[in-house]
Amino acid sequence: MVILEARVVRAALQAGGRALVLDWSDGGVPVVVHWGAAIGEPATADLRAAAAFGRHGVDAHHAPAIPAAQRLLPLESSGWKGRPALAGRRADGSGWSPVLRHTGVEAHAADIRIDDDAVHLGAGTIAFDLLDEEAGLAVALVVEMLPTGLVRTRLDVENRFRTPYLLDEAAIAMPVPLEADELLDFAGRWTKERTPFRAAVTPGIHLHDGRHGRTGFDAPPMLCCGRRGFDFAPGSGRVHGVHVGFSGNHRSWIERGADGLQLVAGGELLLPGEIRLAGGERYASPWIYFGTGDGLDDLAHSVHDWLRARPDHPGTARPVTLNVWEAVYFDHDLDRLLDLAERAADIGVERFVLDDGWFSGRRDDTSGLGDWHVDGDVWPGGLHPLVDRVRELGMQFGLWVEPEMLSADSDLARGHPDWMLSARTEPPVEWRSQQVLDLAEPAAYEHVRDRLAALLDEYDISYLKWDHNRDLIAAGHPADAGSPAVHRQTLAAYRLMDELRAASPGLEIESCASGGGRIDLGMVEHAQRFWPSDCIDPLERLDIMRWTAQLLPLELLGSHIGSTRARTTGRTASLDFRAVGAYFGHYGIEWDLTAAGPEELDRLAEWVRRFRADRELLFTGRLHRRDLADGSARLLGVVAPDGRRARYQLAVVTRSPLAPLGRAALPGLDADRRYRVRAVGEAAGLVAPEWMPEGLATTGRLLGTAGIAIPQMFTEQALLLEVEEVDAP
Repeated sequence: MVILEARVVRAALQAGGRALVLDWSDGGVPVVVHWGAAIGEPATADLRAAAAFGRHGVDAHHAPAIPAAQRLLPLESSGWKGRPALAGRRADGSGWSPVLRHTGVEAHAADIRIDDDAVHLGAGTIAFDLLDEEAGLAVALVVEMLPTGLVRTRLDVENRFRTPYLLDEAAIAMPVPLEADELLDFAGRWTKERTPFRAAVTPGIHLHDGRHGRTGFDAPPMLCCGRRGFDFAPGSGRVHGVHVGFSGNHRSWIERGADGLQLVAGGELLLPGEIRLAGGERYASPWIYFGTGDGLDDLAHSVHDWLRARPDHPGTARPVTLNVWEAVYFDHDLDRLLDLAERAADIGVERFVLDDGWFSGRRDDTSGLGDWHVDGDVWPGGLHPLVDRVRELGMQFGLWVEPEMLSADSDLARGHPDWMLSARTEPPVEWRSQQVLDLAEPAAYEHVRDRLAALLDEYDISYLKWDHNRDLIAAGHPADAGSPAVHRQTLAAYRLMDELRAASPGLEIESCASGGGRIDLGMVEHAQRFWPSDCIDPLERLDIMRWTAQLLPLELLGSHIGSTRARTTGRTASLDFRAVGAYFGHYGIEWDLTAAGPEELDRLAEWVRRFRADRELLFTGRLHRRDLADGSARLLGVVAPDGRRARYQLAVVTRSPLAPLGRAALPGLDADRRYRVRAVGEAAGLVAPEWMPEGLATTGRLLGTAGIAIPQMFTEQALLLEVEEVDAP
């Protein structure tokens, strides 16, 4: 750590081919002079001078005396007339327009160089202490450039007066160029998560509020903007994005002002009166992430590479998983489950997960939540006969839980109705016949923690599928006059996960929230696997996985082979389409194997063996995504770090008026290496191009530019392309 002297008023942070240059020479909130591609060793004073505007010409008499500048915290007091980053007030109406001055700056990095009035860092952190004495507010602002070039920021707001301060907004912003004239945002619902849409960036604000009490099916992996037409590929235009790393309510926006400033911003969405700071109390924001890249793939790489470098990131030997939900639902029968376990072990499954229905009174989804005791009527010997046999077969055992919820029809709700989140005397609207357990109530928290800890002590459980099956509606703390509860509830859920994992080393938690309703960079600090959707229809999953992978690498994303007929869509698909569709993720099966024939089981075992041989490549390699032909075909690929191997998923997703569909370039390969390409999988009605029957050996340059002819396949079919380096002739 270096405490910077008063003469140092600028900082340049550069890593991962990206740069962030800050200037605080006017004594206020830091100005972002540059955020984007790396710029070498900048003369920061010259950079500030080149970027700044004076007050001359016809507009001089119709603008603030202080020239417009993009600050990390745009404030009303500095003349910013858009959405302020920091908002709040005291009960008498004062303190609503803070003026923050910096009182100290620190730099944290392995390599720090000070040159005249600027500090230069690679990856590292600049921390600012800001103060408004008149308003009684102190703000600690942290800006960190991660080694991959991803920037994360957070702020801590302290009330220095005795009277309470009601905090309404605490967000952070980054500037983007006016050339970024198209935005990419997301809609979504259950089984149709993260559905992308685009729109023009226009004067004013595009605001995305997430008010679900969890991340939400519609939460953007990143809210992005870039030059119109940007896509996955490098050269398609620089993309800028923001992500709020929080699993509760959140807010992100893109704003273009009449003063020529355009920004992306985000923060936790605070409900009315949710953060009431008494004298000396502080609010700590979640991490807010800002990414920029040459196309969407490059932006994704900056997140993936950072996550993979964490010391506690899951390894590459991710166990092939069988979840029994779509095989048995609530019909728990020991003999049938043992049969499923035997068949799973025979085909190479490494983890067996017992889903909903194992605890007291849980014969359907209307009762029992909160009563976390094994149902003695269904399981007279407890779970031991199943757990012991699963372990004997060499598989891990996993269990479904939903700790943050309770059913109205449960012993817990009948005994403790005051443990139910509610803003009023009557309970909130039910959702899936359940309500939310108030984890900020110490007794309620201890109850659910102790029940889960007892299960983990009694049984050899390696994995918890942690569900969260409803939005939070009118979620208030009964013990605190029904005040908003989402902030404290989210932090308590994090704490509960962490306590259980600390007490059971090696335990893995999957974040499942009605499928993909809680996927974000806050939860990634507490969960080791994510369930992107309850829809495992392979066609629907192509898009769901494609966009979830904008944020998280494949090894964190559960991806299962379902039954022939998808439960959520009614669509039927071949085994090979289902297997190839699920290949690029943490592989698993959600299918009643007792209904599968010998040939299907043999083919499934073959796919499992293939995945187990490829998973190190899939979970260390670089992701590449492309739209092909007229958009009717898709390519998703992973290239090994050393460039010697790659795997691609080639899928036809809709019927085209064109045939054939032309060629597919295979991105990411080393232009100077020679590779052999082979297609794996069966597709009815396929018309094979000349390269396909025997494979093709050629250069990475040809494969990456001219490409290979796309086989003529029916809609909703896919092939796995195996690419291996071969010796030069």
